[in-house]
Amino acid sequence: MAMSDDLQTLEQKIDRLINICARLQKENASLREREASLLRERSRLLEKNELARSRVEHMIVRLKNLNSES
Repeated sequence: MAMSDDLQTLEQKIDRLINICARLQKENASLREREASLLRERSRLLEKNELARSRVEHMIVRLKNLNSES
């Protein structure tokens, strides 16, 4: 009888571990997807920032040229 109880307890523990592993795999996949999304967003924002910086520098050059023409 004790052996049967031990096997049942072990089976329950293994089932819990399987459930935990499945949950962690889903969570890990979700986090990896989120990370990829954030990296894409970061890249997009860096490009946007670089474009804005370039445009501001261009405006500064144009303003300096207007100033030197006066």
